[in-house]
Amino acid sequence: MKTLREPVRFLAFDEMEIIHRKALRILAEVGMRIDHDEALDYLQAAGCKVDRQKKQVRFPEDLVEKRVKKMRRDFETRESPERMAVRYSHVRFRKEPFGIHPDFTASAGGYCVFIYDFDGVRRRATLQDTRDSLKLAAQLDQIAYTGLPVAAQDVPLPIRPVRMAAELVKITDKFGGIETLTPFDVEYTMRIGEVVRGGREELRKRPILVGYAEAKTPLTLDHNMCDIMLAYVKNGMPQSLDTMPNAGATAPIHPAATLAVGLAETLAGMVLCYAVDEGAVVTLDICPSFADMRTGIFRYAGPERVSMNGARIQMISEYYGCPSGVHGGKTDACLPGARAGVEKGVTILMAVLCGAVGYGVVGHVENAITYSPVQLVLDNEVTRYVRRAVQGFEVTDEAIDVDLIREVGIGGNYLSEMDTARQFRNFLDLAPFFAVAPWGVDPRGDETRQWENMAREKARQLMSNDIASPLTPGQIKDVDEIVKEAEARLREEGKL
Repeated sequence: MKTLREPVRFLAFDEMEIIHRKALRILAEVGMRIDHDEALDYLQAAGCKVDRQKKQVRFPEDLVEKRVKKMRRDFETRESPERMAVRYSHVRFRKEPFGIHPDFTASAGGYCVFIYDFDGVRRRATLQDTRDSLKLAAQLDQIAYTGLPVAAQDVPLPIRPVRMAAELVKITDKFGGIETLTPFDVEYTMRIGEVVRGGREELRKRPILVGYAEAKTPLTLDHNMCDIMLAYVKNGMPQSLDTMPNAGATAPIHPAATLAVGLAETLAGMVLCYAVDEGAVVTLDICPSFADMRTGIFRYAGPERVSMNGARIQMISEYYGCPSGVHGGKTDACLPGARAGVEKGVTILMAVLCGAVGYGVVGHVENAITYSPVQLVLDNEVTRYVRRAVQGFEVTDEAIDVDLIREVGIGGNYLSEMDTARQFRNFLDLAPFFAVAPWGVDPRGDETRQWENMAREKARQLMSNDIASPLTPGQIKDVDEIVKEAEARLREEGKL
Protein backbone atom coordinates (compact mmCIF):
# COMPACT_ATOMS: atom_id res chain seq x y z
CA MET A 1 0.00 0.00 0.00
CA LYS A 2 1.08 3.56 -0.64
CA THR A 3 0.98 6.39 1.84
CA LEU A 4 0.47 10.09 1.26
CA ARG A 5 3.21 11.38 -0.97
CA GLU A 6 4.15 14.74 0.50
CA PRO A 7 4.48 15.87 4.13
CA VAL A 8 2.82 18.99 5.45
CA ARG A 9 5.33 21.83 5.46
CA PHE A 10 4.84 24.96 7.54
CA LEU A 11 8.13 26.54 6.50
CA ALA A 12 9.70 27.51 3.19
CA PHE A 13 13.42 26.81 2.84
CA ASP A 14 14.34 30.48 3.18
CA GLU A 15 12.33 30.65 6.41
CA MET A 16 14.29 27.69 7.80
CA GLU A 17 17.48 29.50 6.83
CA ILE A 18 16.34 32.59 8.75
CA ILE A 19 15.58 30.57 11.89
CA HIS A 20 18.95 28.80 11.65
CA ARG A 21 20.84 32.06 11.17
CA LYS A 22 19.09 33.64 14.13
CA ALA A 23 19.99 30.62 16.28
CA LEU A 24 23.65 31.09 15.29
CA ARG A 25 23.47 34.79 16.20
CA ILE A 26 21.97 33.94 19.59
CA LEU A 27 24.83 31.54 20.31
CA ALA A 28 27.48 33.99 19.09
CA GLU A 29 26.14 37.17 20.70
CA VAL A 30 24.28 35.94 23.79
CA GLY A 31 25.69 32.47 24.32
CA MET A 32 24.82 29.89 26.95
CA ARG A 33 25.39 29.69 30.67
CA ILE A 34 27.05 26.30 31.26
CA ASP A 35 27.67 25.62 34.93
CA HIS A 36 30.31 22.91 34.53
CA ASP A 37 34.09 23.53 34.62
CA GLU A 38 35.02 20.42 32.62
CA ALA A 39 32.53 21.31 29.90
CA LEU A 40 33.96 24.83 29.80
CA ASP A 41 37.43 23.34 29.28
CA TYR A 42 36.20 21.27 26.34
CA LEU A 43 34.39 24.20 24.76
CA GLN A 44 37.28 26.61 25.18
CA ALA A 45 39.64 24.11 23.56
CA ALA A 46 37.13 23.75 20.69
CA GLY A 47 37.29 27.50 19.97
CA CYS A 48 34.41 28.92 22.00
CA LYS A 49 34.72 32.18 23.95
CA VAL A 50 34.43 31.33 27.65
CA ASP A 51 33.88 33.72 30.55
CA ARG A 52 34.82 31.58 33.55
CA GLN A 53 33.45 33.98 36.12
CA LYS A 54 30.00 34.16 34.54
CA LYS A 55 30.10 30.55 33.25
CA GLN A 56 29.06 32.07 29.94
CA VAL A 57 30.02 30.55 26.59
CA ARG A 58 29.73 32.25 23.22
CA PHE A 59 29.88 30.02 20.17
CA PRO A 60 31.45 31.46 16.99
CA GLU A 61 29.10 31.05 14.05
CA ASP A 62 31.69 29.36 11.85
CA LEU A 63 32.39 26.78 14.58
CA VAL A 64 28.72 25.88 14.91
CA GLU A 65 28.32 25.68 11.12
CA LYS A 66 31.34 23.37 10.90
CA ARG A 67 29.80 21.06 13.48
CA VAL A 68 26.41 21.10 11.73
CA LYS A 69 28.13 20.00 8.53
CA LYS A 70 29.90 17.21 10.38
CA MET A 71 26.64 16.03 11.93
CA ARG A 72 24.99 15.94 8.51
CA ARG A 73 27.91 13.93 7.10
CA ASP A 74 27.69 11.52 10.02
CA PHE A 75 24.02 10.90 9.27
CA GLU A 76 24.85 10.21 5.62
CA THR A 77 27.66 7.73 6.34
CA ARG A 78 26.90 6.16 9.72
CA GLU A 79 26.13 2.44 9.76
CA SER A 80 25.08 2.13 13.41
CA PRO A 81 23.16 2.80 15.47
CA GLU A 82 20.50 2.77 12.79
CA ARG A 83 17.84 3.79 15.27
CA MET A 84 17.35 4.05 18.99
CA ALA A 85 14.54 4.80 21.36
CA VAL A 86 14.56 8.07 23.23
CA ARG A 87 12.26 9.37 25.89
CA TYR A 88 9.26 9.96 23.64
CA SER A 89 9.90 8.27 20.33
CA HIS A 90 12.83 7.11 18.30
CA VAL A 91 15.62 8.73 16.35
CA ARG A 92 16.99 7.32 13.11
CA PHE A 93 20.72 7.86 12.90
CA ARG A 94 20.81 7.56 9.12
CA LYS A 95 19.88 9.98 6.39
CA GLU A 96 16.39 9.45 4.96
CA PRO A 97 14.29 11.46 2.55
CA PHE A 98 12.02 13.88 4.36
CA GLY A 99 8.49 12.58 3.98
CA ILE A 100 5.64 10.69 5.59
CA HIS A 101 6.88 7.51 7.22
CA PRO A 102 4.45 4.57 6.97
CA ASP A 103 6.51 2.76 9.60
CA PHE A 104 6.08 5.52 12.19
CA THR A 105 6.16 4.34 15.78
CA ALA A 106 4.21 5.11 18.93
CA SER A 107 6.00 5.08 22.27
CA ALA A 108 4.79 4.77 25.84
CA GLY A 109 6.78 5.94 28.82
CA GLY A 110 7.14 9.29 30.55
CA TYR A 111 8.04 8.41 34.14
CA CYS A 112 4.75 9.78 35.48
CA VAL A 113 4.37 10.33 39.19
CA PHE A 114 0.62 9.70 39.32
CA ILE A 115 -1.75 7.04 38.01
CA TYR A 116 -5.45 7.48 37.28
CA ASP A 117 -6.52 3.97 38.17
CA PHE A 118 -9.47 1.74 37.28
CA ASP A 119 -11.43 3.02 40.28
CA GLY A 120 -11.23 6.60 39.02
CA VAL A 121 -8.71 7.62 41.70
CA ARG A 122 -5.64 9.74 40.97
CA ARG A 123 -2.89 8.58 43.31
CA ARG A 124 0.86 8.17 43.56
CA ALA A 125 2.13 5.18 41.61
CA THR A 126 3.52 2.07 43.25
CA LEU A 127 6.00 -0.57 42.08
CA GLN A 128 3.09 -2.83 41.16
CA ASP A 129 1.65 -0.04 39.01
CA THR A 130 5.00 0.20 37.21
CA ARG A 131 5.02 -3.52 36.51
CA ASP A 132 1.39 -3.50 35.37
CA SER A 133 2.00 -0.54 33.05
CA LEU A 134 4.94 -2.29 31.41
CA LYS A 135 2.99 -5.51 31.02
CA LEU A 136 0.17 -3.60 29.34
CA ALA A 137 2.48 -1.72 26.95
CA ALA A 138 4.26 -4.95 26.08
CA GLN A 139 1.01 -6.48 24.77
CA LEU A 140 -0.42 -3.52 22.83
CA ASP A 141 0.28 -4.08 19.15
CA GLN A 142 0.67 -0.42 18.12
CA ILE A 143 3.16 0.43 20.88
CA ALA A 144 6.66 -0.05 19.46
CA TYR A 145 8.69 1.28 22.39
CA THR A 146 8.10 1.86 26.05
CA GLY A 147 10.05 3.51 28.78
CA LEU A 148 8.42 3.72 32.20
CA PRO A 149 4.79 4.81 31.77
CA VAL A 150 4.69 5.39 35.50
CA ALA A 151 7.53 5.45 38.04
CA ALA A 152 7.18 3.76 41.42
CA GLN A 153 7.02 6.44 44.10
CA ASP A 154 7.44 3.80 46.82
CA VAL A 155 10.98 3.13 45.57
CA PRO A 156 13.46 5.62 47.12
CA LEU A 157 14.45 8.35 44.68
CA PRO A 158 18.25 7.72 44.72
CA ILE A 159 17.80 4.15 43.44
CA ARG A 160 14.60 4.72 41.45
CA PRO A 161 16.10 5.22 37.95
CA VAL A 162 18.22 2.06 38.23
CA ARG A 163 15.38 0.02 39.70
CA MET A 164 12.96 1.25 37.02
CA ALA A 165 15.41 0.32 34.22
CA ALA A 166 15.70 -3.16 35.73
CA GLU A 167 11.93 -3.58 35.81
CA LEU A 168 11.72 -2.46 32.19
CA VAL A 169 14.16 -5.00 30.79
CA LYS A 170 12.70 -7.86 32.82
CA ILE A 171 9.18 -7.32 31.49
CA THR A 172 9.48 -6.21 27.85
CA ASP A 173 11.89 -5.97 24.94
CA LYS A 174 10.25 -2.78 23.64
CA PHE A 175 13.11 -0.80 25.12
CA GLY A 176 12.22 2.86 25.20
CA GLY A 177 13.93 5.89 26.64
CA ILE A 178 14.50 6.14 30.38
CA GLU A 179 15.21 8.80 32.98
CA THR A 180 18.64 9.15 34.56
CA LEU A 181 19.11 11.81 37.18
CA THR A 182 22.84 11.50 37.95
CA PRO A 183 26.03 9.98 36.46
CA PHE A 184 25.55 7.20 39.03
CA ASP A 185 22.32 6.26 37.24
CA VAL A 186 24.10 6.32 33.88
CA GLU A 187 26.76 3.92 35.14
CA TYR A 188 24.35 1.32 36.47
CA THR A 189 21.70 1.53 33.77
CA MET A 190 24.45 1.03 31.18
CA ARG A 191 25.57 -2.07 33.02
CA ILE A 192 22.01 -3.37 32.87
CA GLY A 193 22.03 -2.62 29.16
CA GLU A 194 25.25 -4.59 28.76
CA VAL A 195 23.61 -7.63 30.35
CA VAL A 196 20.71 -7.37 27.90
CA ARG A 197 22.85 -6.77 24.81
CA GLY A 198 25.69 -9.12 25.73
CA GLY A 199 28.50 -6.67 26.42
CA ARG A 200 29.68 -3.06 26.13
CA GLU A 201 30.51 -3.22 22.42
CA GLU A 202 27.11 -4.68 21.52
CA LEU A 203 25.43 -2.01 23.63
CA ARG A 204 27.25 0.69 21.66
CA LYS A 205 26.15 -0.89 18.38
CA ARG A 206 22.52 -1.26 19.52
CA PRO A 207 21.95 1.27 22.30
CA ILE A 208 19.14 0.85 24.81
CA LEU A 209 18.25 2.46 28.14
CA VAL A 210 19.64 5.83 27.08
CA GLY A 211 18.66 8.84 29.15
CA TYR A 212 19.22 12.45 28.21
CA ALA A 213 20.34 15.88 29.29
CA GLU A 214 17.96 18.80 29.09
CA ALA A 215 18.64 22.52 28.87
CA LYS A 216 16.92 24.99 31.19
CA THR A 217 15.45 27.49 28.80
CA PRO A 218 16.45 30.21 28.30
CA LEU A 219 20.02 29.32 27.36
CA THR A 220 21.20 27.46 30.46
CA LEU A 221 22.76 24.04 30.99
CA ASP A 222 23.12 23.26 34.67
CA HIS A 223 25.86 21.18 36.28
CA ASN A 224 23.79 18.04 36.81
CA MET A 225 22.44 17.87 33.27
CA CYS A 226 25.93 18.53 31.91
CA ASP A 227 27.27 15.71 34.08
CA ILE A 228 24.74 13.33 32.53
CA MET A 229 25.51 14.37 28.95
CA LEU A 230 29.26 14.02 29.45
CA ALA A 231 28.83 10.61 31.06
CA TYR A 232 26.87 9.29 28.09
CA VAL A 233 29.19 10.75 25.45
CA LYS A 234 32.31 9.39 27.16
CA ASN A 235 30.69 5.96 27.20
CA GLY A 236 29.91 6.09 23.49
CA MET A 237 26.17 6.48 23.87
CA PRO A 238 24.11 8.67 21.48
CA GLN A 239 23.01 12.03 22.82
CA SER A 240 21.12 15.20 22.11
CA LEU A 241 20.57 18.18 24.33
CA ASP A 242 16.80 18.29 24.73
CA THR A 243 15.15 21.63 25.20
CA MET A 244 11.57 22.69 25.92
CA PRO A 245 11.19 26.43 25.27
CA ASN A 246 7.87 27.71 26.58
CA ALA A 247 6.74 30.64 24.41
CA GLY A 248 5.66 33.60 26.50
CA ALA A 249 7.38 32.27 29.63
CA THR A 250 10.90 30.94 29.05
CA ALA A 251 11.04 31.96 25.37
CA PRO A 252 9.70 34.83 23.23
CA ILE A 253 6.01 34.60 22.45
CA HIS A 254 6.49 34.50 18.67
CA PRO A 255 6.84 30.86 17.57
CA ALA A 256 9.68 31.60 15.14
CA ALA A 257 11.68 33.19 17.96
CA THR A 258 10.88 30.28 20.27
CA LEU A 259 12.22 27.85 17.67
CA ALA A 260 15.38 29.94 17.28
CA VAL A 261 16.04 29.92 21.05
CA GLY A 262 15.40 26.17 21.32
CA LEU A 263 17.59 25.41 18.33
CA ALA A 264 20.38 27.55 19.75
CA GLU A 265 20.28 25.47 22.92
CA THR A 266 20.34 22.08 21.22
CA LEU A 267 23.04 23.24 18.76
CA ALA A 268 25.17 24.22 21.75
CA GLY A 269 24.74 20.67 23.05
CA MET A 270 25.87 19.31 19.69
CA VAL A 271 29.04 21.42 19.79
CA LEU A 272 29.76 20.23 23.33
CA CYS A 273 29.34 16.56 22.42
CA TYR A 274 31.77 16.86 19.52
CA ALA A 275 34.18 18.78 21.73
CA VAL A 276 34.22 15.85 24.15
CA ASP A 277 34.49 13.19 21.44
CA GLU A 278 34.97 13.86 17.73
CA GLY A 279 33.28 10.51 17.06
CA ALA A 280 30.26 11.21 19.24
CA VAL A 281 26.85 10.09 17.98
CA VAL A 282 24.86 13.32 18.13
CA THR A 283 21.48 14.57 17.02
CA LEU A 284 19.30 17.60 17.75
CA ASP A 285 16.07 17.88 19.69
CA ILE A 286 13.61 20.56 20.68
CA CYS A 287 10.11 20.34 22.16
CA PRO A 288 8.58 23.81 21.85
CA SER A 289 5.19 24.98 23.04
CA PHE A 290 3.25 27.96 24.39
CA ALA A 291 2.68 28.94 27.99
CA ASP A 292 -0.98 29.07 28.92
CA MET A 293 -1.40 32.75 29.76
CA ARG A 294 -3.94 31.92 32.48
CA THR A 295 -1.67 29.54 34.39
CA GLY A 296 1.84 29.64 32.89
CA ILE A 297 1.64 25.90 32.30
CA PHE A 298 3.56 24.44 29.35
CA ARG A 299 0.88 23.25 26.93
CA TYR A 300 1.37 19.80 25.45
CA ALA A 301 -1.72 20.17 23.25
CA GLY A 302 -3.69 23.11 21.86
CA PRO A 303 -4.29 24.08 18.22
CA GLU A 304 -1.67 26.84 18.31
CA ARG A 305 1.04 24.25 19.00
CA VAL A 306 0.33 22.28 15.82
CA SER A 307 2.15 24.61 13.45
CA MET A 308 5.04 25.13 15.87
CA ASN A 309 5.50 21.38 16.30
CA GLY A 310 5.22 20.85 12.56
CA ALA A 311 7.88 23.48 11.94
CA ARG A 312 10.07 21.80 14.55
CA ILE A 313 9.81 18.45 12.74
CA GLN A 314 10.69 20.13 9.46
CA MET A 315 13.70 21.99 10.90
CA ILE A 316 15.23 18.93 12.57
CA SER A 317 14.37 16.30 9.97
CA GLU A 318 14.55 18.23 6.69
CA TYR A 319 16.86 21.18 7.29
CA TYR A 320 19.38 19.50 9.59
CA GLY A 321 18.90 16.00 8.13
CA CYS A 322 18.20 14.21 11.43
CA PRO A 323 15.02 12.08 11.07
CA SER A 324 13.37 12.17 14.45
CA GLY A 325 10.25 11.65 16.43
CA VAL A 326 8.31 14.28 18.27
CA HIS A 327 5.90 14.82 21.13
CA GLY A 328 2.48 13.62 19.94
CA GLY A 329 -0.50 11.86 21.42
CA LYS A 330 -0.60 14.51 24.14
CA THR A 331 -3.45 16.11 26.04
CA ASP A 332 -3.83 18.81 28.66
CA ALA A 333 -7.11 17.21 29.82
CA CYS A 334 -6.98 15.68 33.29
CA LEU A 335 -9.22 12.71 32.43
CA PRO A 336 -9.82 10.39 29.49
CA GLY A 337 -12.74 11.68 27.45
CA ALA A 338 -13.79 13.75 24.47
CA ARG A 339 -11.24 16.54 24.94
CA ALA A 340 -8.40 14.07 25.38
CA GLY A 341 -9.52 12.24 22.26
CA VAL A 342 -9.54 15.40 20.15
CA GLU A 343 -6.16 16.62 21.39
CA LYS A 344 -4.49 13.23 21.06
CA GLY A 345 -5.97 12.51 17.65
CA VAL A 346 -4.86 15.85 16.23
CA THR A 347 -1.36 15.78 17.74
CA ILE A 348 -0.81 12.21 16.50
CA LEU A 349 -2.15 12.75 12.99
CA MET A 350 -0.35 16.06 12.45
CA ALA A 351 2.95 14.67 13.72
CA VAL A 352 2.75 11.88 11.14
CA LEU A 353 1.60 14.19 8.33
CA CYS A 354 4.48 16.58 9.11
CA GLY A 355 7.07 13.81 8.70
CA ALA A 356 7.80 12.55 12.23
CA VAL A 357 9.27 9.05 12.35
CA GLY A 358 7.39 8.47 15.57
CA TYR A 359 5.67 10.13 18.48
CA GLY A 360 4.91 9.76 22.15
CA VAL A 361 4.74 9.31 24.88
CA VAL A 362 1.19 8.03 24.89
CA GLY A 363 -0.95 6.87 27.79
CA HIS A 364 -0.87 10.24 29.58
CA VAL A 365 -3.45 12.70 30.76
CA GLU A 366 -2.99 15.93 32.72
CA ASN A 367 -0.16 17.45 30.74
CA ALA A 368 2.01 14.28 30.91
CA ILE A 369 1.89 14.18 34.71
CA THR A 370 -0.60 11.32 35.16
CA TYR A 371 -0.61 7.89 33.53
CA SER A 372 -3.86 6.10 32.73
CA PRO A 373 -4.01 2.44 31.61
CA VAL A 374 -7.39 3.18 30.03
CA GLN A 375 -5.89 6.05 28.07
CA LEU A 376 -2.96 3.89 26.94
CA VAL A 377 -5.36 1.39 25.38
CA LEU A 378 -7.32 4.21 23.75
CA ASP A 379 -4.11 5.76 22.38
CA ASN A 380 -3.18 2.38 20.94
CA GLU A 381 -6.46 2.40 19.01
CA VAL A 382 -6.02 5.99 17.84
CA THR A 383 -2.59 4.99 16.52
CA ARG A 384 -4.14 2.13 14.58
CA TYR A 385 -6.74 4.55 13.16
CA VAL A 386 -4.09 7.05 12.06
CA ARG A 387 -1.88 4.34 10.56
CA ARG A 388 -4.77 3.28 8.34
CA ALA A 389 -5.81 6.87 7.62
CA VAL A 390 -2.47 7.78 5.99
CA GLN A 391 -2.39 4.57 3.98
CA GLY A 392 -3.20 5.04 0.31
CA PHE A 393 -4.09 2.57 -2.42
CA GLU A 394 -2.66 1.35 -5.69
CA VAL A 395 -4.14 2.50 -8.97
CA THR A 396 -3.74 -0.23 -11.63
CA ASP A 397 -5.72 -1.77 -14.46
CA GLU A 398 -6.37 -4.78 -12.21
CA ALA A 399 -7.68 -2.56 -9.41
CA ILE A 400 -10.35 -1.05 -11.65
CA ASP A 401 -11.90 -4.24 -13.01
CA VAL A 402 -14.26 -3.05 -15.72
CA ASP A 403 -15.30 -6.65 -16.48
CA LEU A 404 -16.59 -6.98 -12.90
CA ILE A 405 -18.38 -3.64 -13.12
CA ARG A 406 -20.00 -4.76 -16.41
CA GLU A 407 -21.05 -8.07 -14.85
CA VAL A 408 -22.72 -6.48 -11.81
CA GLY A 409 -24.25 -3.90 -14.07
CA ILE A 410 -26.54 -0.97 -13.46
CA GLY A 411 -28.44 -1.14 -10.16
CA GLY A 412 -26.58 -4.23 -8.88
CA ASN A 413 -24.53 -4.62 -5.71
CA TYR A 414 -21.11 -5.92 -4.82
CA LEU A 415 -21.83 -7.32 -1.35
CA SER A 416 -22.06 -10.91 -2.55
CA GLU A 417 -19.17 -10.72 -5.01
CA MET A 418 -16.10 -12.88 -4.35
CA ASP A 419 -13.94 -9.87 -5.21
CA THR A 420 -15.41 -8.04 -2.19
CA ALA A 421 -14.92 -11.03 0.13
CA ARG A 422 -11.36 -11.47 -1.05
CA GLN A 423 -10.27 -7.85 -0.64
CA PHE A 424 -12.32 -5.99 1.95
CA ARG A 425 -9.88 -6.64 4.78
CA ASN A 426 -7.19 -4.89 2.76
CA PHE A 427 -9.11 -1.62 2.90
CA LEU A 428 -11.31 -1.61 6.01
CA ASP A 429 -10.30 -1.04 9.62
CA LEU A 430 -12.36 -3.56 11.57
CA ALA A 431 -11.08 -2.65 15.02
CA PRO A 432 -13.89 -3.16 17.57
CA PHE A 433 -13.34 0.29 19.08
CA PHE A 434 -14.68 1.82 15.88
CA ALA A 435 -17.44 -0.69 15.13
CA VAL A 436 -20.58 0.78 13.54
CA ALA A 437 -23.87 0.15 15.37
CA PRO A 438 -27.30 1.78 15.09
CA TRP A 439 -28.72 3.98 17.83
CA GLY A 440 -29.64 2.14 21.00
CA VAL A 441 -28.49 -1.38 20.08
CA ASP A 442 -24.88 -1.29 21.22
CA PRO A 443 -24.53 -4.13 23.79
CA ARG A 444 -21.62 -2.61 25.67
CA GLY A 445 -23.49 -0.57 28.22
CA ASP A 446 -23.44 3.18 28.72
CA GLU A 447 -22.95 4.53 25.22
CA THR A 448 -21.61 7.86 26.51
CA ARG A 449 -18.65 6.04 28.09
CA GLN A 450 -18.39 2.97 25.89
CA TRP A 451 -14.84 3.65 24.68
CA GLU A 452 -13.53 4.03 28.22
CA ASN A 453 -15.48 0.93 29.28
CA MET A 454 -14.05 -1.14 26.43
CA ALA A 455 -10.54 0.16 27.10
CA ARG A 456 -10.86 -0.60 30.81
CA GLU A 457 -11.95 -4.16 30.06
CA LYS A 458 -9.10 -4.68 27.62
CA ALA A 459 -6.52 -3.22 30.01
CA ARG A 460 -7.74 -5.41 32.88
CA GLN A 461 -7.57 -8.50 30.69
CA LEU A 462 -4.06 -7.79 29.35
CA MET A 463 -2.70 -6.89 32.77
CA SER A 464 -3.99 -10.20 34.15
CA ASN A 465 -2.09 -12.21 31.52
CA ASP A 466 1.09 -14.05 32.36
CA ILE A 467 3.79 -12.98 29.92
CA ALA A 468 7.29 -14.40 29.62
CA SER A 469 10.29 -12.23 30.37
CA PRO A 470 12.46 -11.50 27.33
CA LEU A 471 15.51 -12.23 29.50
CA THR A 472 16.97 -15.59 30.45
CA PRO A 473 17.01 -16.58 34.15
CA GLY A 474 20.74 -15.89 34.15
CA GLN A 475 20.25 -12.40 32.77
CA ILE A 476 17.52 -11.65 35.32
CA LYS A 477 19.86 -12.74 38.11
CA ASP A 478 22.65 -10.51 36.74
CA VAL A 479 20.29 -7.51 36.49
CA ASP A 480 19.08 -8.03 40.06
CA GLU A 481 22.67 -8.23 41.28
CA ILE A 482 23.48 -4.91 39.61
CA VAL A 483 20.53 -3.28 41.40
CA LYS A 484 21.68 -4.77 44.74
CA GLU A 485 25.20 -3.47 44.16
CA ALA A 486 23.86 -0.01 43.37
CA GLU A 487 21.73 -0.03 46.53
CA ALA A 488 24.69 -1.11 48.65
CA ARG A 489 26.85 1.67 47.25
CA LEU A 490 24.18 4.27 47.95
CA ARG A 491 23.89 3.05 51.54
CA GLU A 492 27.65 3.28 52.00
CA GLU A 493 27.52 6.85 50.73
CA GLY A 494 24.65 7.69 53.09
CA LYS A 495 22.23 8.41 50.23
CA LEU A 496 19.79 5.58 50.87
